[in-house]
Amino acid sequence: MSYPQAKVYNDGSHYIAIPQVKQVWKRKKIAGRKSSKELEQKQTFEKVYDENKGKSKNEKIENINKELREQFESEEQLQNFVNENLERKKRNLIERRKRLYRKAYLQVWSYFCTFTYDDKKLSEEEFKKKLANCFKKLSYRKGWKYIGVWERSPVNNRLHFHGIFYTPTMIGEFIEKRDYSTKNHRMQTTYQNTYFLERFGRNDFEEITHQNISQSISYITKYIEKSGDRIVYSKNLPTYFISDILDDDIVCTIGIEDRKLLLFDNFKCWDEGVLIGEVSPEVISQMKKSN
Repeated sequence: MSYPQAKVYNDGSHYIAIPQVKQVWKRKKIAGRKSSKELEQKQTFEKVYDENKGKSKNEKIENINKELREQFESEEQLQNFVNENLERKKRNLIERRKRLYRKAYLQVWSYFCTFTYDDKKLSEEEFKKKLANCFKKLSYRKGWKYIGVWERSPVNNRLHFHGIFYTPTMIGEFIEKRDYSTKNHRMQTTYQNTYFLERFGRNDFEEITHQNISQSISYITKYIEKSGDRIVYSKNLPTYFISDILDDDIVCTIGIEDRKLLLFDNFKCWDEGVLIGEVSPEVISQMKKSN
C-alpha cells in the first residue's frame, strides 16, 4: 500500500506524513451578522488584551473583566465571553507555534541574528521600516530566507529584531566580538556585520549548527508567547513538501485516530511514482511544496 501526494513535515526529530483524506463535505452553518454591541465587546477585549501583554494571566483577566463589565448584563455572561475569547487566543497561539516549527525545521539555516539601532543613525520608526525593507530586498536579490520577531527589551523598552536566517550569498564583512550570551548563559564569540553596522547599528550573527537549531527556534517562540506579536516570514517558506509514501518507509501511525505516519529517517521521496531520492535538504528542494 502507498499513500500518494502526502504532506510531509519535520517536527525537529522526525519526518511525519499526513496522507490525503477524502473530505466529507458538510454544509457550514452561516453565522449571523454580529450586532454593534457584540462588535464593541470584541474590540474592547482585543484592545485591553494587547495593552496587557507581558502581564500575568490573573492580572490580564482582572483588567479585561474590569474594562468589559459594564457592557454585559450579568457576571455569568461576562465570564463566558472572556473565557471563550481567551481560549480563542490560546488556540491561535498554538497554531502559530505549530506553523513556525514546521516551516523552520523544513529549512537549512545559517545564523541566529539580533539587530538593534543606533539613535544617531535612525529613529525607531525608520529602523523598523528600513530594516524590514532591507530583508525583503535581500530575500529577492540574494536568496535570503528568514523567520523572526520584533521585540522590546524589558529594561529600556528598546526595539530590536530576533531572527534565524539562511544567507547563501553574504554581504558586508564580519567583525569578531566576544561577550556574554543571555540566550546561552555563557561567554560566546559572535560577529557583527559591517553592512548592517554602518546602516542601522549593532547586530549579532551567531552561526547555527545542527545542535543549536532547536534552541534558536525556541528563542523566537518565547517572544511570540510573551508579546503575542506576529512572526515575520520571508516569502516562499513552505510548511510541507509533497511526496508519495510507501509502506516500507513507515515506522507506525501516530496522532489522533492514527491519521499521521511516522517515517524512517532515511525514507525515500517520490513524485508521482518517480523516485527523487532518499530524504535530504537537496532532495526536499526538488519536491513540490505546500502550506
